[in-house]
Amino acid sequence: MKRIFYFVLLLSACCFSFTKKHTAHFFKANHEYVQYTGRVDFSDAAKPKFWASGAYVTIKFSGTSFSAQLNDQMVWDKVLNYLEIKIDNQPAYRIQLKGKVNDLLLAKDLPAGEHIITICKNSEAENGYIEFVGFTCDKLLPPPPKPTRKMEFIGDSITCGAGSDESEIACGKGEWHDQHNAWFAYGPTTARSLNAQWHLSSVSGIGLMHSCCDKKVIMPQVFDQISLAKDNLPWDFNRYQPDVVTVCLGQNDGIQDSTAFCAAYVNFAKSLRSYYPKAKLVFLTSPMASKELKAALVKYITAVKAHLNKAGDQNVGMYVFSKQANKGCGGHPSLAEHKEIATELTAYLKKTMKW
Repeated sequence: MKRIFYFVLLLSACCFSFTKKHTAHFFKANHEYVQYTGRVDFSDAAKPKFWASGAYVTIKFSGTSFSAQLNDQMVWDKVLNYLEIKIDNQPAYRIQLKGKVNDLLLAKDLPAGEHIITICKNSEAENGYIEFVGFTCDKLLPPPPKPTRKMEFIGDSITCGAGSDESEIACGKGEWHDQHNAWFAYGPTTARSLNAQWHLSSVSGIGLMHSCCDKKVIMPQVFDQISLAKDNLPWDFNRYQPDVVTVCLGQNDGIQDSTAFCAAYVNFAKSLRSYYPKAKLVFLTSPMASKELKAALVKYITAVKAHLNKAGDQNVGMYVFSKQANKGCGGHPSLAEHKEIATELTAYLKKTMKW
């Protein structure tokens, strides 16, 4: 009888141990250990929303698997949003959401212990929001501290990473958003190289004074919104004060009357300065620009910089990209070209910011 008793006791202990190791728990999206970066809508604190390209969540957890529960707005009754998933030092991978409600197994068979996962919105504001509901894993842990450096990248489809990723769907196939990849766009790539946080404030087709593709808004009209697409939720600039802000606009404007364009640019720069008193403002040429447009943009931003310097703002800079990048879909930069753009911009910012 003693042997049977000890066997039952041992079996119970083993079962308890096995259960203990593999018990997953659901944690709400507003848990204190969930770390959000980007223009996030917390009006429903339990279900934070992302619209912007490149907005991301960082979570540290323990266990061998990780799931995320989130909703897709499904604009026009279609599933539009893509995510990039980065786990520890493994290569990042890209997924498309499959319905209004999504329960995503993002990691499995991980080594026992602590892990860090980042979930990044690859598609842009016009693809609708993603709404986080919660996460399932063994245990949430305090997240790593955010990098102290902060960056913001203002722009159009180039900055969104549109047309760059043909890894699953080739150019000309699928929908217009199927090649979006904000994670590997030049901005986030530059930020990661410089160990900085990032925000992307960008919309495909948008311009400074003239947008393309029948778009009804220009960047100065929507820059103060959480979503730069259509919503009317004002963004609180006190929540994120970047050290450096790059402006990559003009591709959709095309060659304009120089006086009018420079005046619009100066006004936008002054608006940025009112939001960001201490940030370095850096004006960029468009990596997609033709030879003629590039020459015009160099002329414009040189004049704008000189005007602001003369008015007393010395904390501005400009950078001219060395070559045209147009090997992606619709003449956009490809993933390889985004990496080249980021390499150039990283070198410039390291020097000008003394990073």
